Amino acid sequence: MADKTNVQRLPAEELFRGEIDALIANETHPVPTGWRMSPRSVLTYICGGRAGNTPITPKYIGHQRLVEIAIATLVTDRALLLIGEPGTAKSWLSEHLTAAINGDSTRVIQGTAGTTEEQIRYSWNYAMLIAQGPSPAAMLKSPVYRAMEEGAIARVEEISRCASEVQDALISLLSEKRVSVPELNIEVPAKKGFSIIATANTRDKGVNEMSAALKRRFNIVVLPSPESLEEEMEIVRTRVEQLSAGLDLSAQLPAGEVVEKVCTVFRELRKGQTLDGAQKLKGTSGVLSTAEAISLLANSMALAGSFGSGAITDRDLAAALQGAVIKDEDKDTVAWKEYLQNIMKKRGSRWLGLYKECSDLL
Repeated sequence: MADKTNVQRLPAEELFRGEIDALIANETHPVPTGWRMSPRSVLTYICGGRAGNTPITPKYIGHQRLVEIAIATLVTDRALLLIGEPGTAKSWLSEHLTAAINGDSTRVIQGTAGTTEEQIRYSWNYAMLIAQGPSPAAMLKSPVYRAMEEGAIARVEEISRCASEVQDALISLLSEKRVSVPELNIEVPAKKGFSIIATANTRDKGVNEMSAALKRRFNIVVLPSPESLEEEMEIVRTRVEQLSAGLDLSAQLPAGEVVEKVCTVFRELRKGQTLDGAQKLKGTSGVLSTAEAISLLANSMALAGSFGSGAITDRDLAAALQGAVIKDEDKDTVAWKEYLQNIMKKRGSRWLGLYKECSDLL
């Protein structure tokens, strides 16, 4: 077995095993069939709280009611679809829900243009199939198939990236709650506890539009972008701390002022106006999501740790901002220049250093 200290990214159930074990040990509410803890304990795991003497860190910072709706959906026989802009923690929430409920978040299908129906249902080891004919040993079970057998939850990421015929393969699985294997003349019923959590980006609307029949099988929860600057800063600060703990960055965590500057720039360019709404701005082609802000600060820490003093400077931040903001060279460069001249330059001495470093890179 691989050394866990040498793994780049542990699954949620390994990373937060102490918290999950504490919640299970202190359970006082009814636990649904196939679950490891009650819906109330899952909510505590996601939104934070305590389990006995163990503090539970919040995994999702946002509307608690949306998390409650998501958990309640999984108690029923309906599947859950998380929709939102890129970077609104859809996959993060999906992973942590399955980690808390099943203790295994690794039954995942990553939706792409190349995803096939076999990856949703099952496929075969063709060497064994030719040599021995159809047999259980020759079958390669999909994560959804295994989840049905075990009464667990499977995850389907970016479902709207999958072709329509692949999406339609889920309709019968979610309706009949069984998968047919005609080659072996068997039908495998789903055990209690089986469900699916799917995610979809609003930016992918129209790529492979989900049919009305498939949408009816899901309870849809829309995850919004962070409401306030303070909420976004808290999310970014928490995730950067968690992310950097698994990387050899040799740098200090970003100061509050650094996090505030990044979140301010991202929110203003994302919304096309200043935080106070007093001035309209040209938008950029990129999403500039909260997830990108987290990656940007991790990259700034890498620059500071590798080639600087270890503390993030305006020079480190400017280099990372340039790459994050300018995706389409012509359009985004114009928008970025206007933002620097009309907004950042006029914000006083606290922003002047960052303005100069950003201007020098253009």
